[in-house]
Amino acid sequence: MKIAITEEATRKLAEKMKNKEIWIKLKYDTEGCGCSVDGVPTLWLVPEKGEDDDAIQTNSFPILVERSKMIFYDEQLTIGLSDVGTFKLSSPNEILNARMNIVERT
Repeated sequence: MKIAITEEATRKLAEKMKNKEIWIKLKYDTEGCGCSVDGVPTLWLVPEKGEDDDAIQTNSFPILVERSKMIFYDEQLTIGLSDVGTFKLSSPNEILNARMNIVERT
């Protein structure tokens, strides 16, 4: 899996991290979706790497992704900013989440 982060998204993520020692995690959030296969990609700020997490090197920050949820993503992903200022997750084939929030889970 390859993840690229646009310059604008890199700046906004750096602001959110505020020089804290935390990880950015691409979470396939299934809470409230009714089924473990129905989920929404979201960005989490987490204090540590979980047992099921792989650290994916990007052009900016390493991003944690759960191994068990990688099946829901394309091989190439881009994290950018949407026109309303939220994050956007896309691949060459589709937009996975056009208005992706970032949640601090520390």
